[in-house]
Amino acid sequence: MRTGVIAKKMGMTRLFQDDGRHVPVTVLSLEGCQVVSVREQERDGYVAVQLGAGSAKAKNVAKPQRGAFGKAEVEPKAKVVEFRVAGDATLDVGAELSADHFVAGQIVDIQGVTQGKGFAGAMKRWGFGGMRATHGVSISHRAHGSTGNRQDPGRVFKNKKMAGHMGARNRTQQNLEIVRTDAERGLLFVKGSVPGSKGGWLLVRDAVKLPRHPDAPYPAGIKSAANTNEAPADAPVETPVEETVVDTAATDGAQES
Repeated sequence: MRTGVIAKKMGMTRLFQDDGRHVPVTVLSLEGCQVVSVREQERDGYVAVQLGAGSAKAKNVAKPQRGAFGKAEVEPKAKVVEFRVAGDATLDVGAELSADHFVAGQIVDIQGVTQGKGFAGAMKRWGFGGMRATHGVSISHRAHGSTGNRQDPGRVFKNKKMAGHMGARNRTQQNLEIVRTDAERGLLFVKGSVPGSKGGWLLVRDAVKLPRHPDAPYPAGIKSAANTNEAPADAPVETPVEETVVDTAATDGAQES
């Protein structure tokens, strides 16, 4: 079991396939998804990777969290989440995850907070049919009707479908397909819709009900090395530029002659 990622929902669009068919997709952005801390079995009793994403102003972060970010040598994050991982799937603190953590065709589970609808009636919230339009019904056409019972049990059961706050709940949508990835821009294109509104944070994990894609990197798709200033092996080597020294006295003498 490997770690998931924290992504931001950017909106929906469509992608065209080679045969001309178009696929509706949701665009997810990975914004500075870095490892903030690692939980170890000997010290913490479990194995997990703590990731942070986005950026927050230091003045808006509590002092203990500022200390944790400073220890990890990463900028303050707007969203921090822990992912349980296997013992051999831990990552170095400071490592940044790339969109290549997932591959095209992979099936994932996405968790987020659904869009809040505020206080809603029974018809909108639960799809009730409402009362009759006539024959004695007045004022209460959209009411949900009786909710109680007889003298026994003489109460309303819990979880009765009634009017109330709609949306703004944690939901996980399973078995969504990754259509395409863009590691350069840090984008994931997921087929269909996902929970939440634009700008909301989402947790993207490998599907629980299906095996991991064979091409998915293990333990993770790393964008850059953790806490290092070393240049990558394929980086171009800068050649020193030879400096030419001009004798200003000689040039001035030539101009006077």
